Amino acid sequence: MNQEEQEGLQQINVELGEKEAEGIYSNLAIITHSPAEFVIDFTRIVPGLPKAKVLSRIITTPQHAKMLLYALKDNLDKYESRFGEVRIDMQPEQHFGFTPLVNKEKVN
Repeated sequence: MNQEEQEGLQQINVELGEKEAEGIYSNLAIITHSPAEFVIDFTRIVPGLPKAKVLSRIITTPQHAKMLLYALKDNLDKYESRFGEVRIDMQPEQHFGFTPLVNKEKVN
């Protein structure tokens, strides 16, 4: 990044409350969309319980959803370069929780 680009960046201070710092574990995300927004519901499936409760809902624009996709891809690439490949040991027809990409094409 050159100096002009660095000068154009705005620094954002983010406050993290005590409750939010604990985080929420999720092993299932349900993603829906309309022409104007993406809705991501994070939930947790627990063996033996018949239903899963939505723990957190994120509503964002298509542009921010795509930026999130890129940020996740970038961070996953950095993680794998440090710790090795993250393997998904599921049959392609299984769709439990987060649905994996079938092929490893570059995210556009």
